[in-house]
Amino acid sequence: MSEIEIGLVGAAGRMGQMLVRQIAETKGARLVAASEAPNGPSVGKDAGEVAGLARTGVNIAGSPESVFDHAQVVIDFTIPKASAAHADLAAAKGVALVVGTTGLSTEEGARVRAAAAKVPVVWTGNMSVWVTLLAELVQRVARTLDPAYDVEIVEMHHRHKIDAPSGTALMLGEAAAAGRGVQLAKVSQRGRDGHTGARRSGDIGFASLRGGDVVGDHVVIFAGPGERLELGHRAGSRQLFAQGAVRAALWVADRGPGLYTMKDVLGLTT
Repeated sequence: MSEIEIGLVGAAGRMGQMLVRQIAETKGARLVAASEAPNGPSVGKDAGEVAGLARTGVNIAGSPESVFDHAQVVIDFTIPKASAAHADLAAAKGVALVVGTTGLSTEEGARVRAAAAKVPVVWTGNMSVWVTLLAELVQRVARTLDPAYDVEIVEMHHRHKIDAPSGTALMLGEAAAAGRGVQLAKVSQRGRDGHTGARRSGDIGFASLRGGDVVGDHVVIFAGPGERLELGHRAGSRQLFAQGAVRAALWVADRGPGLYTMKDVLGLTT
């Protein structure tokens, strides 16, 4: 099997370095290009050495254009504004894209979806294989249980996370809503403070906790009279996100244009 040529934007960040290492460990994957923000301290340095490996021969560029000029697939774990710009580049250059960035605005998300009309894009709230399976379970439970069961989603992340609820929490909320045949936007309850009154039947609630160095904890609670079912996942390392992203990159390289998720990568869609 020929190797899939992968490019990385944000290659010197914490996730970027993990992705460099994961690509090096993955059969059938090869890093061919990398970039970082202009004037960053890692620009011009070898991506492998920055990630604590031997030299790869891939120097980190100060702009993303060269990454899209050389790669079959680009992996993006950056920030929303940058991810939207990278989606534009992917569409213009005809390059497949894997987006792990969360917290995109409506306009930024629309640019990712527009790119998917021209190139294959994997975009999901969480690249973890296990979280993808959790979302599948949540959807099935929501479909099976009586709507009288209240759904609450509790998530906790490190103190530096800038968006809330997390992309994973929203992904799980979408799964619960799909199981019930409703639109999440119409039943989402994201904050309670003061005299709120009784809980509205059918709402899907979210609670976001921030502190310390928590990688990511998520629990979906189905609460009914006299009983409660809890489905959850706790991430102990960001490496699992890197593993899922590289798996997605290998899968999407030869797909046609479209917007895909990790459910597609794992063969869970029909």
